[in-house]
Amino acid sequence: MKIYIPPQVTRLLLFLVLFIAIFTVIKRLLTPENFGELGHYRPGSLADNAAYEPNYAGDETCIMCHPDVFESKGMDLHGDISCETCHDAGFRHSESMDATDIHIPAGREFCGICHSQNAGRSANYVFQVDLKGHNTGKNCTDCHNPHQPWDLKE
Repeated sequence: MKIYIPPQVTRLLLFLVLFIAIFTVIKRLLTPENFGELGHYRPGSLADNAAYEPNYAGDETCIMCHPDVFESKGMDLHGDISCETCHDAGFRHSESMDATDIHIPAGREFCGICHSQNAGRSANYVFQVDLKGHNTGKNCTDCHNPHQPWDLKE
């Protein structure tokens, strides 16, 4: 008894075998050499990440040159927030001492990232402001010192 296999099924099986072979070759080419040696990750990634130049300097580095700012910030609600939360990574600035190497936040939108009214954010944790109705047309830093936000500027 001879089994008849339609040509469509033969072509489909041939395509499936070819697809699996190509997939296996591509997977082998794209999978890093030491992947899976110590579980489902690549241990070589630790050395790769250690080779990157550091970006964040840490508050201790900022304090060395800006103790007055740190002292005033420490007496306010922003005291628990790292300098680099608002000023971005400060490693390059700490090395060059160039003011252009640090982010100086400006604009209502920047302060609004944390302080705009948001029903999903706890009002007990972060002071929220209606940016559409509060001193429209002005930047927050026109009236508030971000290192002492409760002290209004004259």
